[in-house]
Amino acid sequence: MAIETTTDNAVKAAPTPGPSQRSALPWLIARRALTGLVTLWCVSVIVFVATQAMPGDVAHIILGPSASAEQVAQLNQNLGLDQPLLSQYWNWLSSVLTGDMGDSLVSGQPVSELLAERIFNSATLTAIAMVLILPLSLLVGLLAAVFRDRLLDRSYLGTSLIVTATPDFVIGSLVIALFGTVVFKVLPPVSLIPPGDVPWEHPRQLVMPLAVMVLVGVTYLSRLVRVSFIDVLESEYVQLAIIKGLPMRRILFRHALPNALAPSIPAASIMAAFTIAGSVVIEYLFAYPGIGSALVDAVAGHDLPMIQAIIMLMAVAFFCFNQLADVLGTLNKSR
Repeated sequence: MAIETTTDNAVKAAPTPGPSQRSALPWLIARRALTGLVTLWCVSVIVFVATQAMPGDVAHIILGPSASAEQVAQLNQNLGLDQPLLSQYWNWLSSVLTGDMGDSLVSGQPVSELLAERIFNSATLTAIAMVLILPLSLLVGLLAAVFRDRLLDRSYLGTSLIVTATPDFVIGSLVIALFGTVVFKVLPPVSLIPPGDVPWEHPRQLVMPLAVMVLVGVTYLSRLVRVSFIDVLESEYVQLAIIKGLPMRRILFRHALPNALAPSIPAASIMAAFTIAGSVVIEYLFAYPGIGSALVDAVAGHDLPMIQAIIMLMAVAFFCFNQLADVLGTLNKSR
């Protein structure tokens, strides 16, 4: 009991922020949110200009090579593509802000209706991946820190270095070759989900894309957890507890774990943002019906409203998770 009191007092002895720091916290969060919104607006400008600069005439692509000049001009007028670029951007942005993402140039259906099911599929895949990534990263990082510089830690660091240096597309291709086509053939090589079905009704189709996402995510996040645990294990109060003979399990889970998790939580939010961004490659590779594969199809079909909507949705998701990471990081520093 005396040892626990000593270690607890050592933790409480850390300097705490004053009232002025706490009062400035909302302003700091608001300033970062404003900066993020400005960044998001800049992204909207870049997305719009980049899609407009894509090679090829939309009207010619829709009507085909046999269309006359009058038909092309009429379709451009109907689509508003004959207006000045600034007017087109303003009309598009004002519609997006009201929730209207326009109509697909390929199917003519509202983009929001076409993306609703795909957004759900992508969100499901990302959520399941994060549910697996977080505890596995904690476990791997903890074991690597406890067995620091031993065979387990060195093997982990070497493996994580290889995984980090390998593109997701290559890792996914190896997984398909190993488990879907060439070697074992125990899983379907593509992750096709029938329209109207929810992804978890087809668990075998989710295994390989989830395996790639979890492998990449755990490799990144567990290294941060390892560093946090090493810093905590080398702190004075943990060393004092070890010298006094406190059980290692109690040291790890009672004192080291809460302090090591604090800097890892913002990193987990950033990891979720990168998981969403990386889903484009994974979904296309495994033919998973999410927004990533929809983006590739839209680019191939020169469907500008679809491209703009998907990229902006991903940018908003990335922005929200980054803001969450900033807030959690700020709160952690203010403790």
